[in-house]
Amino acid sequence: MDITGVLLATQSHDGQKRNVAEGSIKQFEEQSFPQFLHELSAELSDESKPPVSRRLAGILLKNSLDANDSTRKEKCVQRWISVDPAIKSHVKGSLLMTLGSPVSDAHRSSSQVIAKVASIEIPRGEWPELIVNLLGNMTKPDAPPSLKQATLDAIGYVCEEISPKDLEQDQVNAVLTAVVQGMNHVENSSEVRLAAVKALYNALDFAETNFENESERNYIMKVICETAICKEAHVRKAAFECFVSIASTYYDLLEPYMQTLFELTANAARTDEEPVALQAIEFWSTICDEEVALQEGAEESGDVSSTCHFHFIEKAIPLLVPMLLETLLKQEEDQDEDDEIWNLSMAGGTCLGLVATAVKDAIVPLVMPFIEGNITKPDWRSREAATFAFGSILEGPSVVKLAPLVHNGFDFLLNATKDQNNHVRETTAWALSRTFEFLHSPDKCVSVVTDGNLPRVVEILLASIKDSPNVAEKVCGALFFLAQGYNNAGSMSSVLSPYFGQLVSALLATADRSDSNNSRLCASAYETLNEIVRCSSIAETLNMIVLLLQEILKRLNQTFEFQITSSEDKEKQSDLQALLCGVVQVILQKFNNCDDKSVILQFADQIMVLFLRVFSCDSSNVHEEAMLAIGALAYATGTDFLKYMPEFHKYLEMGLQNFGAYQVCSVSVGVVVDICRALDDKVLPYCDGIMGALLKDLSSPELHRSVKPPIFSCIGDIALTIGEHFEKYVPYTMPMLQGAAELCSRMDRQDDDSSEYQNELRQSIFEAYSGILQGVKISKSELMVPYGASIFHFAELVLRDKSSRDEDLTKAGVALIGDLIDALGPSVKLMLQYSDFHSELLGWCSQSDDKQLRETASWVQGVISRVMAS
Repeated sequence: MDITGVLLATQSHDGQKRNVAEGSIKQFEEQSFPQFLHELSAELSDESKPPVSRRLAGILLKNSLDANDSTRKEKCVQRWISVDPAIKSHVKGSLLMTLGSPVSDAHRSSSQVIAKVASIEIPRGEWPELIVNLLGNMTKPDAPPSLKQATLDAIGYVCEEISPKDLEQDQVNAVLTAVVQGMNHVENSSEVRLAAVKALYNALDFAETNFENESERNYIMKVICETAICKEAHVRKAAFECFVSIASTYYDLLEPYMQTLFELTANAARTDEEPVALQAIEFWSTICDEEVALQEGAEESGDVSSTCHFHFIEKAIPLLVPMLLETLLKQEEDQDEDDEIWNLSMAGGTCLGLVATAVKDAIVPLVMPFIEGNITKPDWRSREAATFAFGSILEGPSVVKLAPLVHNGFDFLLNATKDQNNHVRETTAWALSRTFEFLHSPDKCVSVVTDGNLPRVVEILLASIKDSPNVAEKVCGALFFLAQGYNNAGSMSSVLSPYFGQLVSALLATADRSDSNNSRLCASAYETLNEIVRCSSIAETLNMIVLLLQEILKRLNQTFEFQITSSEDKEKQSDLQALLCGVVQVILQKFNNCDDKSVILQFADQIMVLFLRVFSCDSSNVHEEAMLAIGALAYATGTDFLKYMPEFHKYLEMGLQNFGAYQVCSVSVGVVVDICRALDDKVLPYCDGIMGALLKDLSSPELHRSVKPPIFSCIGDIALTIGEHFEKYVPYTMPMLQGAAELCSRMDRQDDDSSEYQNELRQSIFEAYSGILQGVKISKSELMVPYGASIFHFAELVLRDKSSRDEDLTKAGVALIGDLIDALGPSVKLMLQYSDFHSELLGWCSQSDDKQLRETASWVQGVISRVMAS
């Protein structure tokens, strides 16, 4: 194969020629992978080849070694491992040689491929000479800048790909030495220094031991500080990115440097180019995140005198807050035209909000003068900045501290919705939404909205929602939190009922607006409509909700008539269908609160016909919303849902097998539970297909792990529903449960996420066992006798682990012990006689503050007494 010609042909404007070339490449990779690697690495390293073909060779090499999908990634890894060592050695040699290429496309591609190979080999203890070879490039006499740059790129990419535990400390020391030398502004070009700073950024996680050593830490910080004031803005920006990472990773070691860091960041925020200034502000946002997390952790543990909390923000606010307020005045004229824009003003306001969360009441007197001094100025920037500051500090300070500020400013805000400037009106609408979110809690007797001013508030919001699209989107947010406040209050009657029709009409009109390319406006309108429905009183608004349901179903039907001529059209159709399905779900849930189910039955056929059409479209986000709505419909219609099962069960099983869109799979599992509760034992004819899909899910390495606990719980619900008919699934289900129980005992709880997942998995296994035991108890309890001892042992193992079990897990475990003894009766007497664990556990539960746990423990004790006396 003329590899150069084929690579260039993949970029041809001739579609047929391009397809043939791409097919040839794919065939070459699949049929002769070692030769594929050899040829591409040769192409990449050959200085006589065109830069384009060399770059393409690098991309193909990189893609052959890695993938986003975990299953395909593992195949890539195994395929590389199986290649002949001589070929791998040749490929790696070519890659290292290419780092010295003067062609930037070639040496950059090579550094990326080196990192991909390293990500496979270094964790396996292979390619030990890589770091030595890379560091050798940095110490070569007269090494050209391009070689140093490519080598530093490679070091950075390698550190990004591997784990800190994969390198020995002497290798980390050598890497840091080379990187810090690369940052030397006397010896190196700006390109080399930029590569060095980026490499340091990726190596910071590896430097824990070095940061614990004061002299080494001082030197690293000194070099970064010097780099942060160099003359090249892109290098300064990278240096501040290092500070951001250090703020997160080494917060507890920062105290000696905070004065210098404040001076550097304040200077950058005030005078530097925007990309640099944004990173300077991000440093303080990160410090806020760390301190808020420390505060929350201390409150949860009860240890409020944490020694690792240095209160950097609290100490800095006299100077930090004025600096942040200055940034609020640096708005851009067109910032309302781009949803994705991120500028200095926005970063400053976001950081100000985080500071308020961290220091609470202390921020209010520092911001008040700025608000009062700018809110009425003729310059729109001043008014917008003052309003932004007001909205930014509403989360954190106490209601008592905020009350005077908000009560004095609320009327002003309502009037400012008519400001002549669009930016000011948008920020005002956002500030109102924040006000309603944090200071509108009728259930806590705290609200800026009263019976007296509510009519005016609604009138102003209904007028403002007709403003420009960006303002209208923020008004939707304000209406959302206004409704949510009343929803949380939980009354039989809603104070918004008199406005229900007007609000629904305004939101439907907003969703239909043709003057907006902003898809978020349509989504915000429908999400707010959902909240208005949730907070409504069904008794007062039933007829209007029925009319709304008819309108939503009409709109959903119209989406199937859209002219689809592009992927963008298809995406818009899918997004709208998902939003409309979401509204149907909320309405059905609302109808569930109504004693008269005839309303639901009246529309059920029409709803199912439309949802089945939705399932015929290939869009996972629509399927997820439609599944959620069908779960609500099944719950609402009860046994009447049976007539839809012959057609729907096919889509349900497809949803259960949708590994790619695991959220759809997860929702489908929830729908199975809803259907079991709706149909009871009438679900039996469909259980083979459902159980087959669930068991396939559990055995699949492709399915996201978060779906597996709900599947175990779901199996318990199925067993409980079909009772003795679960017998035929026991031989397949119990090994799965026992395997999962064994996995729980081996799981590494290295972080909070792992611990949380382990508890979810344990609880779901408890629930599955309980469901099966209760299901077979009456006539088939002997099926579970062989498994009794292992179930009891698993429960004991989990419940003895007091340090990690939470309240829900404890309740589920105690209930399982009761279900086990209740179902198996005398056959567990011997097991109980030789164990004192259950006595200790029940004694502990009887002293619990949780009434439900005490009642469950009392029931279990009664079951034990009955069995032991039999």
